[in-house]
Amino acid sequence: MHYIIDKSTDPQWNLAAEEYLFKSLNQPIFRLWRNKPSIIIGLHQNAFAEINIDYVKENNIPVIRRLTGGGAVFHDMGNINFTFIDNKIPGESTADMFKRFTQPIIKALKSLGIEASLQGRNDLVIDNKKFSGNAVAQFKDRILQHGTLLFSASMTNLSQALANRPEHFKGKAVQSNRARVTNISDHLTTNMTIEEFLLFLEKFITKTELDKYTLYNYSPQDLAAIAKLTEEKYSEESWNYGSSPKYGYSKTSRFNWGIIELYMEVNRGIIEEIKFYGSYFFIDETSLLEKKLKGCKNSPEAIKERIKKIDLSNYFSNITEEEFLSMFY
Repeated sequence: MHYIIDKSTDPQWNLAAEEYLFKSLNQPIFRLWRNKPSIIIGLHQNAFAEINIDYVKENNIPVIRRLTGGGAVFHDMGNINFTFIDNKIPGESTADMFKRFTQPIIKALKSLGIEASLQGRNDLVIDNKKFSGNAVAQFKDRILQHGTLLFSASMTNLSQALANRPEHFKGKAVQSNRARVTNISDHLTTNMTIEEFLLFLEKFITKTELDKYTLYNYSPQDLAAIAKLTEEKYSEESWNYGSSPKYGYSKTSRFNWGIIELYMEVNRGIIEEIKFYGSYFFIDETSLLEKKLKGCKNSPEAIKERIKKIDLSNYFSNITEEEFLSMFY
């Protein structure tokens, strides 16, 4: 088992390193890392709908797309990111994955006198206020789970950088990012800098595993591969932003497990183009489902027949057939 404490604060490099470690190493990994001010969006999100574009441009905040699902998050130097990479346990659901990999963080905070808990599908909270959002990805038999840890993050920048989409707040009394989140430092009984907190996490998590973790140092080959991935993927606007969808039919649907945007081009009653965006979690790539729906007649009966042998939960975690069909009409 390896652990890595990355010193780079370049978000493009950090996301490239994450993918490289995930897909190239076969050992369990625990990683701590930080980013300079940046917005990290979920794999299937529509970047143009998730960010405050004017604020992002005025403040030169980079937007980077990650490998995992879930929603957009704002990073700055008051935030610590943690990552666990391990083998998948047969039959393990995404909910089980979140429980498995957030427990070390909850235990670490408890040792500091802070009572934290996993709430909803992927949030860690203190006093019902979120301080950590988490997301997962799968590659072959490997799982990556990472999360944010707001320690002394700027709540002003957080709320201004991300778009306040009304779908996120439907049925909720509070419509402010700042009102729903908290910093860990506000709950400490003893003052601690973010550097001290990062060192504490490193020691607590690596030592509670009975010294199974060993510090991993990148080889020249590792660094070359990460640099290549940074340049060819995570620095590219085509990856980070994609293209703004322009389709004849669009609908945004909010479910208790996430938000999905559906864009469709229909010609003579046949679905010619279809694209899903959203903050959902997944096992299989959504593009596979999109291919299966192309050429289908755009009617409830035809779509229902087309998905009869498709496990929709592999593409949108926890979705029901009724919810899926409701997006089309």
